[in-house]
Amino acid sequence: MRRLIRNLVQDVDGTIVECNTAYEGSRTETQMHYQVAEIHGFTDIVDFVIMDEDGSVSIPVEGGTRMTENLVGAHFPEYDGFLVLSHFKGHAIAGFGGAIKNISIGMASQEGKCLIHTDGASHTSPWGGAQDPFLECMAETGKSVQDSVDGNILYINVLNRLSVDCDCDSSPAEPDMHDIGILASTDPVALDQASVDLVYAAEDGASLVQRMESRNAEHVLQHGEEIGLGNRSYDLISIDE
Repeated sequence: MRRLIRNLVQDVDGTIVECNTAYEGSRTETQMHYQVAEIHGFTDIVDFVIMDEDGSVSIPVEGGTRMTENLVGAHFPEYDGFLVLSHFKGHAIAGFGGAIKNISIGMASQEGKCLIHTDGASHTSPWGGAQDPFLECMAETGKSVQDSVDGNILYINVLNRLSVDCDCDSSPAEPDMHDIGILASTDPVALDQASVDLVYAAEDGASLVQRMESRNAEHVLQHGEEIGLGNRSYDLISIDE
């Protein structure tokens, strides 16, 4: 991953940003999170900032049916735009993880992550929320992030090593399908929809399709389109020579 992103991040003179996780692990506490980033070489590329190391800040959710505010990392307002590079893959809870998950769960502070997972019920635990409300909260908080920077976001999904499990899983299942490629868009709904469609079209995508369908994963795309996060319709343009 470090080799993949080094030139990209340096070319745009960017800062790598993350937030702490809401589940237990090596990225739960800020100090350990920085150590993990250093071990994996990310701090050697450019500046690396854990946006919620100083807590949360609230940004409004406009047009949602579940959330009225989104708690993102306190350092979030320091940035006027983002390049969101996502490893598209399956996910044990969301069904898949791509652009929308990265701007919602990824940008949310530790406290904000708990609120998204539990439909606003808990500030301290991410467990126990119902599935469809969780997916809707992801779409709505993702929209709040996009709105807050006036849409100044470029989204890139990397469709390789397509496992049914997320990279956050300590023992993820090995990929059982071929790499597909890299997609980019300024519309996170269109990008994730195109990524999902390519998995469905793949001859060896049955495992990931089953994971997505078992979690009603496309509901995040449905709700995202309904609230104005993006459009599920798209034109897929190949730039391969």
